[in-house]
Amino acid sequence: MKELVSILDGNTFLVSDRRGDIEPSHDRPTGLFSFDTRFLSTWLLTVDGDRLHALSIDDSESYRTRFFLAPGEPTHYLDARVSVLRTRTIGGSFDEQLTVLNHAKEEAEFIVRVEMGADFADIFEIKAVLRKKGRTEATVEPNTLRLTYRREHFHREATISSSAAAEVDEAGMTFRVRIPPHGEWTTRLHVATLIFGARGEDFRATTPLGGTRSVGSIQVEQDELISRAPKLGCDCEPLATAYNRSLRDLASLRYESITFGSRLLAAGLPWFMTLFGRDSIFTALQVLPFLPDLVRPTINLLAGLQGTRLDDFRDEEPGKILHELRYGETAGFEEQPHSPYYGSADSTPLFVILVDEYERWTGDVQLIVALEDHVRKALDWVDTYGDLLGTGYIWYETRNPDTGLPNQCWKDSLDSISFRDGALPAFPRATCEMQGYAYDAKLRAARMARKFWNDPAYADRLEREAAELKERFNRDFWLPEREYYALALDPEGRPVDALTSNIGHLLWSGIVDPERAGRIAGHLLGPDLFSGWGVRTMAEGQGRYNPIGYHVGTVWPFDNSIIAWGLWRYGLRDEAGRVCRAMIEAAKYFGGRLPEAFAGYDRSLTDYPVEYPTACSPQAWSAGTPLLMLRVLLGLEPQGEHLIIDPLVPPGMGRIELLDIPGRWGRVDALGRSRDETS
Repeated sequence: MKELVSILDGNTFLVSDRRGDIEPSHDRPTGLFSFDTRFLSTWLLTVDGDRLHALSIDDSESYRTRFFLAPGEPTHYLDARVSVLRTRTIGGSFDEQLTVLNHAKEEAEFIVRVEMGADFADIFEIKAVLRKKGRTEATVEPNTLRLTYRREHFHREATISSSAAAEVDEAGMTFRVRIPPHGEWTTRLHVATLIFGARGEDFRATTPLGGTRSVGSIQVEQDELISRAPKLGCDCEPLATAYNRSLRDLASLRYESITFGSRLLAAGLPWFMTLFGRDSIFTALQVLPFLPDLVRPTINLLAGLQGTRLDDFRDEEPGKILHELRYGETAGFEEQPHSPYYGSADSTPLFVILVDEYERWTGDVQLIVALEDHVRKALDWVDTYGDLLGTGYIWYETRNPDTGLPNQCWKDSLDSISFRDGALPAFPRATCEMQGYAYDAKLRAARMARKFWNDPAYADRLEREAAELKERFNRDFWLPEREYYALALDPEGRPVDALTSNIGHLLWSGIVDPERAGRIAGHLLGPDLFSGWGVRTMAEGQGRYNPIGYHVGTVWPFDNSIIAWGLWRYGLRDEAGRVCRAMIEAAKYFGGRLPEAFAGYDRSLTDYPVEYPTACSPQAWSAGTPLLMLRVLLGLEPQGEHLIIDPLVPPGMGRIELLDIPGRWGRVDALGRSRDETS
């Protein structure tokens, strides 16, 4: 989505084209959004009836962008008698300052027009042909256009005002301006996004942070957050750039939950600006060694929204951790089940893993004791509702065939789980990585039960169940003729034999028999899976392989960070370093900001990683990738009250120094050098 430009502050964000314009579209997520509703679907600037073209764009800050524009085609720029500066900021509301510059020696008149409109589309409706069930009205007031949408109790409003005198109509504002020689004219357009509650007021105004924030307060908050992170010094400029970019993006993705008042990390712009179970957990695991105070609110909210009942519409089951929480119209009227939705089978064991890892870094025993019942219920779900076929594995099949997700693993697109020849297995499905998560969750819960809950019998039982799961898994999922683990089992217990990156998550979980780890690493770093820029989601040569297929051949940075962590866990340090180095080199071509995914073309075909056209950027678990890679390269591992530091830096990367790493030990420093520079 490089042709699009975005600004964001938490759950309010704006996506435009490179001129700063927004036009109605169902194939691109352009517009002004807040809490899953599009408040502007049209925002189009003309001067004397002409569209403008970008001379330059300054989008170095997440909450502020400047567009330098001129009318006409690029070949006419030299003789342009007028140029326009659009400066926009966001902070709950949206502000744009328009400055028209007259470059002529004589006074000039211009007609400046901004077309304005709002379809109030729900985020789920963007790709659909809208058939809104409510009523939209446009009200013209002096220098103000009020756009309102109502459907029963659902009430949203965009109020657009101008600081300069404007001719206002239901479709926008016109300014007839006279500018002296070499002079300028300016107006400030303010767009207030109003989300009305039952009492008829914008209920964001009652939250601790309020509905609107100044640019200054956003900058102070982001700078304060970044100042708490460890300081990185290194010889590898792409790593330094990626680290700093990641901290900025993680700071910008923080938002306040309307309902629960917690400060959380949104999963990614533009489609995922909300809490996700799986995404939020993985991001928390990535940032834990760097910004541990971001993690506790996520844990508490996931625990607070843990499933308590059987609800087919929402795929909810007792003990299950949510998949996604939405605030828009379709969720409010139960046209979509996301209020919240529980359609992920892996978020529940991952929740247990995160709780334990959080304590190991922070020493926050109080939280572990408080969450005992939640962890037990999560593990009960693994053994009952999660085990649909009673075979000792986690299976998934949606309870809601109309709007539920068919695939409820992290590769949740329709064609992501397939046999080697491309055939799709029936449901329910048991993907391999989920069994690894369950294994790890049981061992971690056993540690918590023995150390904090005073229940050694429960700990013994969990350890026994984990050992049995590991033995059973290595028997049923291993493909001896191919020497890797099956992607999944189908309902008949037949291995789904496509070669995919999921086997790297097995290394991270520890469920792989040690004597097989080397063969798994050989596949991950072999030519079919490893593109040279990273590990592909699916190996070249598989029936559904596509280097620009969402989960069937692209490279996902977050996936690679977990794979590198898994290789490190089994002592495969050189292989882990290769993955880290490839990802850091790829980041250089994205300005340090790793996208959600990029194409899986082999590095021999291209001198740079090829963009995936609809990838989210920034995305939280992609922003967290450089952080986790630093942990892997420096060999950071908590052990009691101490932090073990065991670096292995790939050749050519030079010195890596990470200062003030926070944890239960206080703050410590870590230093590593690549082996070719240590002598």
